[in-house]
Amino acid sequence: MNTFQFILLIILIVSSIAGYFLISNVPSLLHTPLMSGMNALSGITILGALIATAEAINNGNKVLGYIFGSISIILAMINVVGGFSVTDRMLKMFTKKGDK
Repeated sequence: MNTFQFILLIILIVSSIAGYFLISNVPSLLHTPLMSGMNALSGITILGALIATAEAINNGNKVLGYIFGSISIILAMINVVGGFSVTDRMLKMFTKKGDK
């Protein structure tokens, strides 16, 4: 593990802890609108997974690059699709019964 990877690991740990404390202080009434607003940023997760997969494959870790890259892309897509489905359900709550 080189210095750059160690710095990235520290950033991941600190941002995970900060995100946990930030989300735990949000009232439950605002969780769904907050998640629907973050769907656009979840697309960046897919982009990062694609770039990380390409870098892992180009650096010689072909098998591990394919395995972990595929897993990360699948999990990022589940996150995006789940977020949009929850947003769609939330928006259906605000439509009138006559509107379709």
